[in-house]
Amino acid sequence: MTTFTSSDSDIDPSDIDPIASNKAAVLYGVHDLRIEQRPIPEPAPGEVLVAMRSVGVCGSDVHYYNEGRIGSFVLDSPTIMGHESSGVIVGVGDQVDTLHIGQRVALEPGVPCGTCTQCRLGRYNLCPDMKFFASPPVDGAFVQYLTINQHFAYPVPDTLSDDAAALMEPFSVGIWACHKAGVAAGARVLVTGAGPIGVMALQAANAFGATEVIVTDTNTYRLERAVSLGASRAVDVSGEDDLSAQVAADILIECSGAPQALMQGMKCLSPAGIAVAVGMASSDDLLVPMSVIQSKELTLTGTFRYANTYPVAISLAAAGRVDLDACVTGYYSLDETEAAFLAAKSDPRVLKSVVRPNGI
Repeated sequence: MTTFTSSDSDIDPSDIDPIASNKAAVLYGVHDLRIEQRPIPEPAPGEVLVAMRSVGVCGSDVHYYNEGRIGSFVLDSPTIMGHESSGVIVGVGDQVDTLHIGQRVALEPGVPCGTCTQCRLGRYNLCPDMKFFASPPVDGAFVQYLTINQHFAYPVPDTLSDDAAALMEPFSVGIWACHKAGVAAGARVLVTGAGPIGVMALQAANAFGATEVIVTDTNTYRLERAVSLGASRAVDVSGEDDLSAQVAADILIECSGAPQALMQGMKCLSPAGIAVAVGMASSDDLLVPMSVIQSKELTLTGTFRYANTYPVAISLAAAGRVDLDACVTGYYSLDETEAAFLAAKSDPRVLKSVVRPNGI
């Protein structure tokens, strides 16, 4: 491993604590999360060693914890969870020419092969050989130190907190959904689901120039937060049978994964509207309103992660166009990772918990 210092580092390298341990939160099976020591990784050529500052808890982490799998991804060996992350570079491998020690970075957690057809077409999120944090057997970010390809560690300005830098990942999901939907100035957008991804899609839609963004959910706390983050209107859909009587939109961004949300949301769309399915449904067999799709010539598409979104995400956050820190509702140490996983289940006010592997 080669190291060097730079006069324009975001953090003075002399202020970085010596590496003494590398604790990790490792998921062995359903409800079996253990804190253990892992070897400190050595960055390969083209990689950087990052001391983790903030890691967001994603619904997928909790799903692995509760179910041991997500779709075709199965937890069949001990795996470090976590993929929403930021940190500071503390070491660099050979051939690293874009980054230096002391830089604060947001980590894009999926590193594609770079040579397959999808990668060469720019759709690297669809790379069949993607190595994505916390998608078994690839280890993730609930760890004190990890290595990553230099091109997937993005410097962030001092105006952004470590938590906001970590949340570039879910914000990228919202940006990608808006990109797929073609959100632009004047659009009327319906976001179903006011969870973490829903409020990220809400903020992205506003940043892209939407005239109106309506958010639905059954959690009143989350609806209130959505309004505080810029929703034009929040609708409690508890017991709601006909959302189209209240809402008209050009674009649906479905973030809840609830089958009825997709069904009702599509009925709210104007002719030639676009529906983007973001939330992961519990079943592959879902009903869609085919007569509505055909008579209105609606477009229905899905999303899978994102591609080429981090520069845009960082720019929007740095310009104050979005407020990612306001999405954070709890802070935990690495030893408290399991409590962070359980927080949303016990408290309906929880939106986004973050773990700080190297200290709160």
